[in-house]
Amino acid sequence: MQYTRFSGLAALVLISSLAHAEVRVEGPIEYGVFASDYQDFQEGERVLTRSNQQIEQGDVIPAKLGTKFGMRYTLVGKVADDAPLTLLYLTPGVVTPTGTRHDKFVVMQKQAPGAVQDVMAFEFTEAHEVVPGEWHFMVFQDDRKLLEQRFIVR
Repeated sequence: MQYTRFSGLAALVLISSLAHAEVRVEGPIEYGVFASDYQDFQEGERVLTRSNQQIEQGDVIPAKLGTKFGMRYTLVGKVADDAPLTLLYLTPGVVTPTGTRHDKFVVMQKQAPGAVQDVMAFEFTEAHEVVPGEWHFMVFQDDRKLLEQRFIVR
C-alpha cells in the first residue's frame, strides 16, 4: 500500500514539474515598427540598435528599405537545453535576384534563459525583400504555437 501511494505521489510530482517546464508568453506583446532615427538606408546596410529600441505599435508596415518590424515579448519557463524555438516568417513571396522564391523563412533559436525579453523581427536590408502584402510571424516550441502576429506591408 505504501509503495502504491509513493509511486502515485512521485508520478504527480513529475507531471507537475514537467508542466512548469513549458515555455509560455507572459505579459504584453509589443509589435510594429522598430523606431530608428537613421534615414538614408543603403542596400545591404544594417544599423546597430539597443535592445530596448522603441516600437511604434501597429500592424501596417511601410514597404521601404531599412524598415525593421516584428514583436518583442517575454517568455517564462525557458531552459537552456530544452527544445529550441522555431521562428516562422511567412511572406507574400520574397524573390531573390537569382529567381528563388521564398514563401517562408525558418529560424531555429536556442532558448536564452537569461534574456529578459525576446524579439522576432525582420529588417528590409535588400531591395528584393521589400514585398508588399501579408507577412505572418509565428513562434513555436516543438509543435506548440506560443504566439503569432500578422502585418500588412504597403
